[in-house]
Amino acid sequence: VQLQASGGGLVQPGGSLRLSCAASGFTLGYYAIGWIRQAPGKEREWVSCISSVTDSTYYADSVKGRFTISRDNAKNTVYLQMNSLKPEDTAVYYCAADRFKFSDCQAPDFGSWGQGTQVTVSS
Repeated sequence: VQLQASGGGLVQPGGSLRLSCAASGFTLGYYAIGWIRQAPGKEREWVSCISSVTDSTYYADSVKGRFTISRDNAKNTVYLQMNSLKPEDTAVYYCAADRFKFSDCQAPDFGSWGQGTQVTVSS
C-alpha cells in the first residue's frame, strides 16, 4: 500500500496548483482520502476529504471556496485543485487514506500516508 503525492511547487499569490495523490497496491476508490498540510512550526491542519461510495467532499473553512477535491478511479488518483492561493497556504501537503474500506469523512482514521509535497506561495 503506497500513496504518492505530487504537484507542489512555487506559485505567486492568487495562483493555482493541482496536487495529485496516486495510489498503488490498493483501490483508492474504496477509501476516504484526505489532504492534510503542515506549515513550518505549526500543527498539522486537516484541509479536505473525499468519502468513498458517495464521494461527498469536505473542506476546512480556511480553504472553502478556493480548493476542490476530486477523484479519478480509472487513474486510481485523488486531486486537490487549489485556486486563489495565499501565502498562508504555504505548507507540506500530505494525502492519506482511511484504514477502512467504504469509509467516509465524518470520522476519518487515516492509516496510510504519502510522503508530502511542498507548496510555497510567495511573490
